[in-house]
Amino acid sequence: MIALRRTSFDTPCRVEIECSDENLCAHVELANGVVVGPGDRVRVHGAPIRVGFGESRVIDRIATVERAGALERLWTKLAGHFEMTELYEVSFTDRTTI
Repeated sequence: MIALRRTSFDTPCRVEIECSDENLCAHVELANGVVVGPGDRVRVHGAPIRVGFGESRVIDRIATVERAGALERLWTKLAGHFEMTELYEVSFTDRTTI
């Protein structure tokens, strides 16, 4: 049976944050190899995480994963394909540069 509406579940996750002159990044890794697909949503629970300059932190939290339904997943893939083409800029000119 194809799921037409969203389903959700909670899973542990690890949040890694770094704020330095070399990196400004935040990554969330879901436990048990959970893979996020097109149209899915992930919400990490807990208070906001503050990291000072030159610091990095790794925090374990709980996340809610909302799986997209079949139609929403298809629409997200299709829309993503067309939005990707906006990044391409092609120019044809008939003049020769010297």
